[in-house]
Parts: sequence; C-alpha cells; structure tokens
Amino acid sequence: MRRLLNLTPLLLLMAVAACETVQGAGRDIQDAGHTITQESRDAQAKL
Repeated sequence: MRRLLNLTPLLLLMAVAACETVQGAGRDIQDAGHTITQESRDAQAKL
C-alpha cells in the first residue's frame, strides 16, 4: 500500500501528460482515484 502511495504522484503526472484535453485529464485523474480507492478497500479487507 505504501508503495502505491509513493507511486501515485508519478502516475498522476504521467496520466496528465498523456492526455490532450482538460476533460481527458479529468477522466484520467478520476480513473486513478477509483484505482486507489479499490486498492485501499483490498488492503483493508486483508487486515
């Protein structure tokens, strides 16, 4: 989990750099948020 949090800023930067429009950036960031939420739920379920 900690590793994912360390990589999150890099992943967000890559997502923003890869998209061509502000709307695309919004979708990319939203998708990243969903992924982080799912990872968090998975980590909590393992506790």
